[in-house]
Amino acid sequence: MTLRIGIDIGGTFTDLVAFAADGRVLTRKVLSTPRDYADGIVAGLTSLLEEAGGEVAEVLHATTIGSNTILEGKGARTALITTEGFRDVLEIRDLRMPRLYDMHWSKPPALIERRLRLEIHEKIGPDGVVRVPLDSTALAVAIETLRRERVESLAVCLLHSYANPAHEQAVAEAVRAALPDLPVSLSHEILPEIKEYPRTSTTVINAYVQPVVRAYLTSLAARLRALGIEAELHLMQSNGGLATRAFAARFPAHIVESGPAAGVVGAAALAARLGEPRLITFDMGGTTAKAGLVENGEVLRSEAMEVGAGVTGGARLLVGAGYMLKLPAIDLAEVGAGGGSICRLDAAGAPKAGPDSAGADPGPACYRRGGTLPTITDCNLVLGYLDPAGLAGGSLPVDGEAARAAVARHLAEPMGLPVEQAAHGMLRIAAATMMRAIRAVSVERGRDPRDFALLAFGGNGPLFAAAIAAELGIRRVIVPPFPGLFSAFGLLVADTEHHASRSLRARVDTADPARLRDTLSELEATAAAQLALDGFPPARRRVQRSASARYVGQSTELTVELPDGDAEALLASLPGLFGAEHARVYGFRAPEHEPVELVGLGIIARGIPETPRLPPSIAPTRVNPPATRRAWLDGPGWTTLPVVDRAALAAGARLGPLIVQEYDATCLVPLGASAALDKFGNLVLSLSEALKSGR
Repeated sequence: MTLRIGIDIGGTFTDLVAFAADGRVLTRKVLSTPRDYADGIVAGLTSLLEEAGGEVAEVLHATTIGSNTILEGKGARTALITTEGFRDVLEIRDLRMPRLYDMHWSKPPALIERRLRLEIHEKIGPDGVVRVPLDSTALAVAIETLRRERVESLAVCLLHSYANPAHEQAVAEAVRAALPDLPVSLSHEILPEIKEYPRTSTTVINAYVQPVVRAYLTSLAARLRALGIEAELHLMQSNGGLATRAFAARFPAHIVESGPAAGVVGAAALAARLGEPRLITFDMGGTTAKAGLVENGEVLRSEAMEVGAGVTGGARLLVGAGYMLKLPAIDLAEVGAGGGSICRLDAAGAPKAGPDSAGADPGPACYRRGGTLPTITDCNLVLGYLDPAGLAGGSLPVDGEAARAAVARHLAEPMGLPVEQAAHGMLRIAAATMMRAIRAVSVERGRDPRDFALLAFGGNGPLFAAAIAAELGIRRVIVPPFPGLFSAFGLLVADTEHHASRSLRARVDTADPARLRDTLSELEATAAAQLALDGFPPARRRVQRSASARYVGQSTELTVELPDGDAEALLASLPGLFGAEHARVYGFRAPEHEPVELVGLGIIARGIPETPRLPPSIAPTRVNPPATRRAWLDGPGWTTLPVVDRAALAAGARLGPLIVQEYDATCLVPLGASAALDKFGNLVLSLSEALKSGR
């Protein structure tokens, strides 16, 4: 028997899901090991393989190693070689301020100290013509500085290298000749686009994390081999596609936001299978809650993101708090509200949930691993929503009395409230925070959440989903199979993808079709070569083309998908496509005679698997929970609720209130809602018009 295994590392748990050739689905949920995340992976794999046996055909991994390296400031000692006069681009940035009136806010320090940002005399124009030849003497001095300073990684970003990479290539050749073991990141290979700060920042991030990511992947591959796993390791990219270990080691900037992407990819595959045209994804784990959007089977992507900016909520236009990474990524809004989020009273005595988290170590108070402050998990346990016998099928014991004592001491007594009301109030505050993330990917993107179904997953998502949906006017909640492991599940249904882009500025009404055709051909040839290295023959390759455009005079652009056709037809259709997208996002479009400017072209090249990755259905797993449990509901107070597993709903719909308990998650079905199973095995909650938020 062969296995395909997906591994997702979260702030609290490491999740593993395996698809067996005979159709079985095997799962494991183990505590994450922050000191060395590979320890948790090995522990989970060892347990999984002891049960399943057989041969592992594929290992797919979503990792936070890139983002953690930046957040912790533990990247390589990195240098930058740039054009004379541009060493301070990383300091100047794009002048965006996330906190306009906060006199105490400081921008994050540059990842490269100023003395290691080295200038060389050269210049290439935006048309690709060499204006000033590369100064070989200045380059030699820079190389000697790299040697003397014991630099561990190098970023090279020269002016207008996207138009002509000759000088960057010459710098790389000279550096590699003198320092053959020094990793070199070239901006024209990573982001061949205009705008100096995004291109420099993206290249620097790639260089900063490359030695760390490469060492992690090498070590993990060795530990997999020690377990007898010879299968190739593939990584989830921030854009939602899979990449080989070799690609991820060379271009680690593409996997910086690897972890959060997998769940949305799984949602897109599920939406396509079910014929769901519109889904909002709601992923609440142990540390954060994340929201994304799926329309017509496609995830909503952004062209850039900020790393290290902290969690993001409703004010997503106020950017500038982190490090710019201008690479395609799944568009997610994230808030610091997870099961491990700490609940406390602030200096003014106001209750606050998150964004700081107890994580896996020491964890919530109920874990009895050293944590003493109450968390969202402790509040849920106090109110009876979680199984007092333990989490993850009982493999993680919990102490209800420790949770109650923490809530009483730090919340209820200072506020003069009963323990139950204090715990419930904290859950309401957390839910309000999470709604900001959902509004950020829907309302702020010109979408009405009432037109969508809510797909809830993560270990805590199904607990909050119904209350949040009711507050937002969403009338249907879908909880997929293995909701607490759904991000690992998403890895197993993802496709291999490569995204590429190129700047191409021209007014659409005067653009040269030949230039458009040549640029698209170059992008497609590069992607085809990469897919060939990944083992995909021409018959199993698909290419999706796009263009970034704006009205002449605008400073920001929108991306639209291009249909098949020749260059002349594409140019003719672009103004209409752009106008329609502008109307959808901003609510208006300019008159037809308003000129449109083409800014760049992009492609997504996908490798299509030989057999469908998503099984036709997933049989619900029995966990045999206790028949009833006392839980506290807003209004009636303590109430005895039925507790069932997902398999019990195969016999027909059940009306709330009740608790659906599973190995990896718990779903609360409130009064005024019904729960049933669909043909795939999803738990579907139908909410009545009269249902109010709360429990």
